[in-house]
Amino acid sequence: MIFVVIDGLDGSGKSTQTRLICRRIAEKGETYILRAHPSSDIFFGRLGRGYLLLDGKRARFAASLFYLLDVARSLLLYGWRRVDYLVFVRYLMGTAYLPEPLHRVAYLFLYRLVPRSSHMYFIDVSPEEAYRRIEARRGRREMFESLERLRQVRGRALSLIAKGSWTVIDGDRHWRIIHRQLMELIGL
Repeated sequence: MIFVVIDGLDGSGKSTQTRLICRRIAEKGETYILRAHPSSDIFFGRLGRGYLLLDGKRARFAASLFYLLDVARSLLLYGWRRVDYLVFVRYLMGTAYLPEPLHRVAYLFLYRLVPRSSHMYFIDVSPEEAYRRIEARRGRREMFESLERLRQVRGRALSLIAKGSWTVIDGDRHWRIIHRQLMELIGL
């Protein structure tokens, strides 16, 4: 099984790229499981998503905690299944949303605990570009989707990926260019 992780800020294009990756896997006649976090098919994911629409320290902590429980559940339920590809959208970088210095402690703990892969990609989009994309969606924004919070989370995430085996992808480029790079890196 090839374990692929696509992570990045809100508005980085994670969902778009993952959808395209899974389409290519299916076109090749191979199997995959896709897990996007927070997920909508379990209690932890739904609860975490609900807290993302609130504000305040307690809501931020609760959203992050339920996100981490959601990821852990996905690993336990899907990590052992026999498929060609296991694709996760958001994995360890959810820890970057935790307050300082808890984000570092949580990341280092989880990084040692959970499976890692040579296919862990962080789509690094500038906060300004991420905010522009979020604004273009015109939906209800989550608590981390302000320009100030995107800057904070990006800074934390970049400090964390330096402590792991991540491949950083320039997320400010056109989605087709990013897609070609990911396909080449994954070998699809």
